[in-house]
Amino acid sequence: MKQRVVVQAIIQNQDKTLFLRRSQGRPGIVGKYELPGGTLEDDEQPDDGIRRHLHNDVGIDVQAVQLKDVMSMNNREEGDIQHIFIVYSVNTVTEQTPVNLGRSYDQYEWKTTSEIQQNELRDSAFYLLGLNIATHDSQVQDNNTYRNVDENTTKKSHIIIYSDGGSRGNPGPSAAAFVILDSEAVVDQGGEYLGITTNNQAEYHGVRLGLEKAIERGMKSLEFRIDSMLVVNQLNGLYKIKNRELWPINERVQALLEQFESVKFHHVPRELNKMADALVNKFLDEHENDPI
Repeated sequence: MKQRVVVQAIIQNQDKTLFLRRSQGRPGIVGKYELPGGTLEDDEQPDDGIRRHLHNDVGIDVQAVQLKDVMSMNNREEGDIQHIFIVYSVNTVTEQTPVNLGRSYDQYEWKTTSEIQQNELRDSAFYLLGLNIATHDSQVQDNNTYRNVDENTTKKSHIIIYSDGGSRGNPGPSAAAFVILDSEAVVDQGGEYLGITTNNQAEYHGVRLGLEKAIERGMKSLEFRIDSMLVVNQLNGLYKIKNRELWPINERVQALLEQFESVKFHHVPRELNKMADALVNKFLDEHENDPI
């Protein structure tokens, strides 16, 4: 499957979000509102790319952009291309900031969530904002724009797995852990002491343990939240795996992923991964006096 990397900016001021209306492009997107951003150029860094798009398409120059998430969707209209979205938040723009639209747009609006109508927006904007996208097959086939590859996660329950791994010494004594939530309620958790490994190996083992437990429980659609940007980007296909020490555990994870209908990987700040982090430290403390 081909991949296309796209950078997007969520620009919010108080309770409103900035949307741009398309005036050019294929028929399915003209007249639709979307988030600022676009395709990343070859060898372009993502933060440089989002600044370029904001300058060209909105006429806004910003220095401070904060990485918010990495997400993926399939675009069947373009030959089954997987779009990798690198999402940034921008908090320095207000409704009073002058906006000078590029040639691809003819209008912009600041909208609250309650004012948003799905037929006004591209499906990608709904997905990236975490809104409730209708996923009836007939509607997806009629619009034929973007399709959420992880739509099954919202049909019956929302399975979230927080995973973490850590090494005291890097390499050094290491542990990995996971916490599984179903509709925000903790339904399982666990982990293990790994012995001597690196931080990155331990992070991968946290994913492995979460996947193995999810298989045991018969779960089919998952959302991982991990505070290691390296691991998230490698599992999302953004980064190549150059360290040979990660090859075996990555292969193990890839084999486990084949047993699921959909799995997505999101990066979260470390402060939002405290449950799994606490378990990692618990296992490390229990083996603190082990001989090395």
